[in-house]
Amino acid sequence: MLRAGGQFARRTRGQYTQSFAPCALSKYGMASARTLTAAWRPLDPHIAGHTAIPGAMTMNSPVRTETAIAHGPDATSPMSRAIWAASIGTIFEWYEFALYGALASVLADKFFAGVDPSTAFIFALLTFAVGFMMRPLGALVFGRIGDMIGRKRTFMITICMMGGATIGVGCLPTYASAGIVSPIALLCLRILQGFSAGGEYTGALTYVAEYSPGRRRGLNMSWTTASSTVGLLLSFLVILASRTIAGDSFDDWGWRLPFLAASVMLLVSLLLRVRMDESPAFRKLRSANKLSKAPLRDALLDRANLGRIVIAFALCAGMTSMYYMAALYPTFFLTKSLKVDPTTVNTVVLLATALCVPVFPLAGWACDRFGRKPVLLVGFLTSALLAFPVFKGLVIYANHALAAAQAKAPISIEVDRAACSLMFNPLGNRKFASSCDLVKQALANAGASYQIIDAAPGTTARIRIGDDVLDAYDAGGMSADQAKAQSSQLSQALHAALEKYSYPGKSDPKAFNVTVVLLLLALFFASSILTVMTIGPALVEMFPTRIRYTSMGVPYNLATGWVGGLLPTFVFAIAAQTGNSLCGLWYPVGWTILSLVALCFFRETRDIDIAADA
Repeated sequence: MLRAGGQFARRTRGQYTQSFAPCALSKYGMASARTLTAAWRPLDPHIAGHTAIPGAMTMNSPVRTETAIAHGPDATSPMSRAIWAASIGTIFEWYEFALYGALASVLADKFFAGVDPSTAFIFALLTFAVGFMMRPLGALVFGRIGDMIGRKRTFMITICMMGGATIGVGCLPTYASAGIVSPIALLCLRILQGFSAGGEYTGALTYVAEYSPGRRRGLNMSWTTASSTVGLLLSFLVILASRTIAGDSFDDWGWRLPFLAASVMLLVSLLLRVRMDESPAFRKLRSANKLSKAPLRDALLDRANLGRIVIAFALCAGMTSMYYMAALYPTFFLTKSLKVDPTTVNTVVLLATALCVPVFPLAGWACDRFGRKPVLLVGFLTSALLAFPVFKGLVIYANHALAAAQAKAPISIEVDRAACSLMFNPLGNRKFASSCDLVKQALANAGASYQIIDAAPGTTARIRIGDDVLDAYDAGGMSADQAKAQSSQLSQALHAALEKYSYPGKSDPKAFNVTVVLLLLALFFASSILTVMTIGPALVEMFPTRIRYTSMGVPYNLATGWVGGLLPTFVFAIAAQTGNSLCGLWYPVGWTILSLVALCFFRETRDIDIAADA
């Protein structure tokens, strides 16, 4: 294992081996030291796989290598066809995930009608998250397949599974007609979608990178990364078209149309991918009989490679949390928290996304020109710094009446914190009985933000809105009918008080500042694109060809699945728990801080020859 690690280190000029030098020296002694020293030597044109470049020097002079595999005699597919074939699956993947995210409130009513509205929405978001949570497993399975039998065959499997599951959602019966069978079936399809997606995007990046010359790798890969935004745009367009077609019946049956439209995308995807050729680097590796016989073992049990996987996960965590916060969460926030009309939200998010498409190739060019690390640093810093100002701006300019009411008559609750429980009910089977929990639940259902004030132990919770005080109740000793009657009485009193102090039931379309909201969304989205674009080339360049599919798939999908996929659920639940709709932003900001720390241990990868071990 050490010999193989040394060979890869020499061919990549020690970009990663140096990071683990102390461990290697202490464990393996001087033999490992000689291997690490050799890693810094200039490329030798007489060693197979090395490319001699004029000016290639030592560790103090950056070595620029460039693979020519995309232009050699074994490159039977043009670069453009390789990009198209790889990107179509990414479009499909993001179309489906954005579709479910944008229609979460509708799906909550259709498939989780047996619980209260807030719990149903959290349940819908959790079902959305399940698809993401299955991605790491899909990455392990399809990464192994991709490293053993090839990228093309793996692509065909994943696109068929993803397409079939998406179309299936549009054919499901609702809770009203099928009961508990309906949400279970939806959950199963989401699992299938996430499992197949785990092998899709990282495979697409690998495929395009292995076709690209080194000095244009970031730019070429930018088109595949940009296709995720094309998927978002397409989903918003199809939703708008479906709302136009179905009109007032969209919530009844029109929501099925976007899912059924995926059948056209599946057909186009299959036609493109049937014509794909295997990547040159993989074919070269296969012809030399150097394919890994156990990609999972080689990727996860090798100490140096495992260290690179840990760094890759930390980088991907901040990237995916901020990208999802910019691309997907505004739809939830504007419709659920700020009560903006869904059609208006879809339109403005669509325009902001379209405005940011040119940022992808620009970011690809920048990371080719200046390196991966500087662009990642700028992207992480700007995203973290913009998060709170952008969403505060959305509150002011998307629903000014709500912001004015909160400033004029702020809401507070006086509670005994010891009686408060965690406002997280993913299964919808918890019954809140304490006055603290019932007050929080009532305000969350009303979409109102509030401040929590400590009260004396044993005190029954109360709500203060301006000069009005509403006393809550404790349902611990009440019958179901009594609790229901008290809940209805508190809800009516709360809505009357909110109306008295001009808290709007929904956003006024005439007061919605389209220009400012559009600019805020576009600015935040553009900053997140800097990281999501640059992370692709960086991941490809961190790992050797023989285990690249598996190695980069694990950290990327672990981050997108468990960090990004759970983002809407955690952000919404944190907001419900604290009473502040902006407190949930600390979730993505915290992950971004972790990424900034990991960036200190990341070695620049721009000049690495990714075909050196093929």
